[in-house]
Amino acid sequence: MSASSRRRVGVIDHKDGTIDLIVSKPSNPDVTDQISLSAHEASVLANLLGAPQLVAQLQEEHRDLDGVTTRQLGIRSGSPFVDRPLGDTRMRTRTKVSVVAVVRSGHPIPSPGPEFVLAAGDALVVVGTVAGLAAAADILADG
Repeated sequence: MSASSRRRVGVIDHKDGTIDLIVSKPSNPDVTDQISLSAHEASVLANLLGAPQLVAQLQEEHRDLDGVTTRQLGIRSGSPFVDRPLGDTRMRTRTKVSVVAVVRSGHPIPSPGPEFVLAAGDALVVVGTVAGLAAAADILADG
C-alpha cells in the first residue's frame, strides 16, 4: 500500500447518542467520508475491536496449558438465548466450557453470573477444550 492510499479511520460518539465512522487521509485531517452507524452496527464494530484483544490475551496466558483453548462465540439475533439468562444455556454443565467474560458494545464484562441476560451482538469469551468450545457454539446457535 502506498503512502498516498492510506486512510485514517475514527469513530465519533456524539452526545445525542449517534455514532459516526469517519475516514480521512494521514496528510489531511479533513474528513473525506462519514458514515452514520445504527446502534447494532456500532455494537458490532465495538465487539470487533474489543473482543479479539481479550481473546488473544487469554490465549497467550493459556499457551503453556495443553488442551486449554480460548475462543470468542457470538450471540446472533436468531439464537434461542437472546434476552435470556446465561444460566439457561447450561453451557458449563453440558460442555465443561467456562464463560470468562462477555463483551457488549466493546466493553468487557468479566465473570458473568448465571443471571446475566444475553443480548444479540454479545461476544462470549469462553475457555475449554476444542470439543467443548465446538459444542458451546452449537448450543448458542441451536439451543
